[in-house]
Amino acid sequence: MTSAAARPMTSNNALEVRDLTKVYKGKGKVPDKHALKGITLDVPRGSFFGLLGPNGAGKSTLINILAGLVNKTSGHATVCGHDIDADMRLARRALGVVPQELNLDAFFSAREVMEFQAGLYGVPKSQRRTSEILEAMGLSDKADSYARTLSGGMRRRLLVAKAMVHRPEVLILDEPTAGVDIELRQQLWEHIRALNEAGTTIILTTHYLEEAEELCDQIAIINHGEVVACEPTVNLLSKLDSKTVTLVLEQELSKVPAELNEFDPVLSHGRRLSIHYKPSSVAIGDILNRVADCGLVITDLSTEEPDLEDAFLQMTSSKR
Repeated sequence: MTSAAARPMTSNNALEVRDLTKVYKGKGKVPDKHALKGITLDVPRGSFFGLLGPNGAGKSTLINILAGLVNKTSGHATVCGHDIDADMRLARRALGVVPQELNLDAFFSAREVMEFQAGLYGVPKSQRRTSEILEAMGLSDKADSYARTLSGGMRRRLLVAKAMVHRPEVLILDEPTAGVDIELRQQLWEHIRALNEAGTTIILTTHYLEEAEELCDQIAIINHGEVVACEPTVNLLSKLDSKTVTLVLEQELSKVPAELNEFDPVLSHGRRLSIHYKPSSVAIGDILNRVADCGLVITDLSTEEPDLEDAFLQMTSSKR
């Protein structure tokens, strides 16, 4: 079987990273900091890819290396087949980055922000799509407003618009909805989904795990500078061997029957029994049969599947 680090690079993926390391040299008695410890990663073209991890895991370092803002220590990476070192200009042109920080010139209008960015990327005036992109981001009526007058949510959308001026094939969103209210967050995701459906590869970092679970078709989890998981979201969740069944009983109980103690159930409100179990070792039918053997009548039943937060905590909670 080919190891992750040994996987050959091709142009079939939007992003390919091989054994990427970054060491920040310490000064004096401060030890070196190994921010990335041999990251290997493939992001398929056209995917909606989640890049998750706790603070300090190495996500921002990886993004900054891809964007040309930080020099790697070793390893290789390509963006749409362009090596970030040998084909630096083409790699950067294939990439659009929406940073966490609201780094907009306060004295530029939204239109001027877009035009200036297009000029930096050498987009000819005849090929610029400033009005089209602002409309897609719901900012047409703010095109001539100064960036400093825009709300936080609007500035977030302007950052996305700014990253799209040169038609990048890959768009990296670094915590794009931080501090954005629910309504604006939903509007932003509508626009991002449309970009993805049109063929743009989206790479998302977020601390809103429910967003990643809903949006991303594949997820990588980084912890302590290493990839601890990378697979389709559905597969990632299916690996969590945990489930909860909650039973509503016809009769009210003062205590749990001794015959059910092996399942360690939790009794609440006299009629609700919650049982956490591992599907790999316990069948729900066995639980229901045992409840029936106790003479208990079930009037309602619900099950709860593990979510991405459970997977995230399970894979990042190890002490090192």
